[in-house]
Amino acid sequence: MSLAALEQRLGHEFDDPELLRRAMCHRSWVAESGDLHSNERLEFLGDAVLGWVIADLVFRQYPDLAEGALTDLRKSVVNARALAEVALELDIGAHLLLGRGEDAAGGRDKISILSDAMEAVLGAVYLDAGPDAAFELVRRLFVPRLDAAVDTLATLDYKSALQERLAHDGRMPPDYKVRSTGPDHDKRFFARVLVAKELLGEGAGSSKKAAEQAAASAAFAALIATGDGDRADA
Repeated sequence: MSLAALEQRLGHEFDDPELLRRAMCHRSWVAESGDLHSNERLEFLGDAVLGWVIADLVFRQYPDLAEGALTDLRKSVVNARALAEVALELDIGAHLLLGRGEDAAGGRDKISILSDAMEAVLGAVYLDAGPDAAFELVRRLFVPRLDAAVDTLATLDYKSALQERLAHDGRMPPDYKVRSTGPDHDKRFFARVLVAKELLGEGAGSSKKAAEQAAASAAFAALIATGDGDRADA
């Protein structure tokens, strides 16, 4: 089975092509063919590689996001469905080595099999060419998804979550103070959220709403981290 077309779509030519072949080997194939290795060990490695690269990317590229928002952003791409979508775009399913039963059952389109294979490919690239090559592959495949996911973070209404938490704790509602800098066509907004004049969080964004959400996210995370929310139950 030639994997040259898949290598071209990946943008990586393997020094050891057997690594990519192994990444395509589902356990059902191994059980029927007598092949020695499935892709499960590569999947384990690729999962770790993906987690590392995405954590690095979101930390560096989105400095205004609080820890909670960074976690949400990472989860938006480090999950089986997102991995399967990338695998479909790369047409990995066409190259999978599957047992006859799994193949007949539509295994080439199964989210779990595709996502595992995608992680195995990342592990294979890491072993073949090292961390820099693996980092670049993840960056190229997943950064567009991160950028799209950032726009959906606003739907995670941290302002409402913060207000509900404060009300539960018997505290005053939050007060937001926003300032902006820069010309009209390229403004940057900075928000502070206070409760009874106590600063709970700060955030920035390209709009007033985004800045307030970032500040609320930081405040909410701070309350959870310090355990302030438990005071009313004490």
